[in-house]
Amino acid sequence: MLELTSVYKGKKVFLTGHTGFKGSWLLQWLHLLGAEVKGYALAPETGEDLYQLIKGDSLCHSVIADLRDSAALEAAVLSFQPDFIFHLAAQPLVRLSYDIPAETFAVNAIGTAYVLDAVRKLEKPCTVVLITTDKVYENKEWVYPYRETDRLGGYDPYSASKACAEIVINSYTQSFFNPAAFERHQKGIASARAGNVIGGGDWAKDRIVPDIVRALRSSQTVTVRNPQAVRPWQHVLEPLSGYLLLGAKLALDPLRYGGSWNFGPYAEDTKVVEELVQTAIELWGTGTYEKPVLANQPHEAGLLKLDISKATSVLGWQPRYNAKAAIAATLAWYKAYAEQPATVKEFTIQQITDYASHES
Repeated sequence: MLELTSVYKGKKVFLTGHTGFKGSWLLQWLHLLGAEVKGYALAPETGEDLYQLIKGDSLCHSVIADLRDSAALEAAVLSFQPDFIFHLAAQPLVRLSYDIPAETFAVNAIGTAYVLDAVRKLEKPCTVVLITTDKVYENKEWVYPYRETDRLGGYDPYSASKACAEIVINSYTQSFFNPAAFERHQKGIASARAGNVIGGGDWAKDRIVPDIVRALRSSQTVTVRNPQAVRPWQHVLEPLSGYLLLGAKLALDPLRYGGSWNFGPYAEDTKVVEELVQTAIELWGTGTYEKPVLANQPHEAGLLKLDISKATSVLGWQPRYNAKAAIAATLAWYKAYAEQPATVKEFTIQQITDYASHES
């Protein structure tokens, strides 16, 4: 935390997706670090959104606009003159991407191009971290974890759109922000790949933890769609700490720390969905689950692991929570919200502080 404070305190940080789940956690963390934040995102959907619960409007200059509005995005970036940009805004749901495939590609791929177009017109040094997903790889459902150099792909529209975003990032980097011409453009560009993030304040449809919590809160049975699917579960603060560390080091040495980076748990710490559900019910203290046979379901990957050796060896980042600790921290947030909703902002801040001081 102290190292990050020395980097971000007093700096201007432009954050897309600041009203979303991960964006709200990052907004609160950046505020604790002393950064001046300008957010750009769609409006939060409900009063339960984490952004509302942490009083996000008091933490940043908030611009409510669509990522596909290139003129509004460019104006927001250029008027702010940021030192850092963290691009999190996205259509983030696999199952929804089957319903709105073209919109998913427009937001995730073309929206990323619009962000980089704005950066191209920014006439000052800037460090840019663009968030994609662990699902950008051509997933062969094998036991080997994917490295940053592995082939990009994507079966579903969401995964493919994020692989497209990576291609966009690489093209802009080579064409406009080439490391060989850094002295001219003064832009450090990196992408961060993480997924299967859990944590308090996520209410998205068709994501396992929100589905579990909604069922437990209403004393209903949890429905488990893909009980044996293997996922690299991680608490939301894990990848966010990676993004912040990557941004800090990229600002100091853009040539060394540019490129793509995986952030996830250690390979041996992955769990199948059913184990996650069992642990969550155990921590909640009550509840049951069922594994119905569902017909005509959209394809979702059954096995996915990331190789994080580049982040651990080169960046010096390490996971701080194992899967059990990640699930425990997540369920603790939801229980605190259920029992004392007025204190949830303080609880969120305390979880960030606890994580930041936790030894890897």
